[in-house]
Amino acid sequence: MNRNKHILIILNVLLILSCFCLSTSVSAQQKNVILATTTSTQDSGLLDVLIPIFEKKTGYFVKTIAVGSGQAMAIGQKGEADVLLVHSPDAEVKFVAQGYGINRKLIMHNDFIIVGPEKDPAEIKGVRSSAIAFKKVANTNSLFISRGDNSGTHEKEKAIWKSTGIDPEKEKWYQQTGLGMGQTLNIASEKKAYTLSDRGTYLALKKRLGLGILVEGDAILLNIYHIIEANPVKWKKVNAAGAKAFADFMVSKEAQDIIKIFGVDKYGAPLFFPDAGKKVEELGKLR
Repeated sequence: MNRNKHILIILNVLLILSCFCLSTSVSAQQKNVILATTTSTQDSGLLDVLIPIFEKKTGYFVKTIAVGSGQAMAIGQKGEADVLLVHSPDAEVKFVAQGYGINRKLIMHNDFIIVGPEKDPAEIKGVRSSAIAFKKVANTNSLFISRGDNSGTHEKEKAIWKSTGIDPEKEKWYQQTGLGMGQTLNIASEKKAYTLSDRGTYLALKKRLGLGILVEGDAILLNIYHIIEANPVKWKKVNAAGAKAFADFMVSKEAQDIIKIFGVDKYGAPLFFPDAGKKVEELGKLR
């Protein structure tokens, strides 16, 4: 009888321990927030400033996956991210409409720029139209490096090429890296080529690049970032509370104030402009 009691006690202890381990594991999972975002937010250094503040305030731990916007949304479509910070508006609208994401909110903007070598063989420096600049690159067979990764930057680049009526993909002077913005800028610099970049990543890496800003200010070059929470109705396993907490933090006055001044000390101007609470139509001129 005593032996049976001992066995029963041991079994109960094991059951309690297994329940404790399970609850601890679930608790740990709930504290992790998976953020799928663009390489520009990572390469610029902005997330290195914002995420530690969020983690300290909330107790959540953010796991960042920095890829192109297209890849970030592909991850979201598989339910493998809790929240997305991306800059490909047309694809974002489709993503939400298809039920993958909810609560899409405007966070910030900066702009795209066309950069290239000092010698500027296509003579595009100072051209106001990005479409005309791209045409001049094509007409002079000047080397152009594309990200080619379905990122927000790549989608913008394709939109500009489409407006010119030129399909560059089969041309020898057009090369695709399939890489993020920082790596693509480095390759363009090494090859003395042109490329399209977001301003933030370019300024963050400018000192080690042999590239200058040649074309800027065209209205089509506006670069807008939104945050989207994964839809917990579609994906039961996502950390909906953590995603909401991060989204709320990004539109908070504290985060928006940081975005407003980020980069000013190093570059004399912010790398991004805070837009929480605004409508896209209100953004107006780029700078």
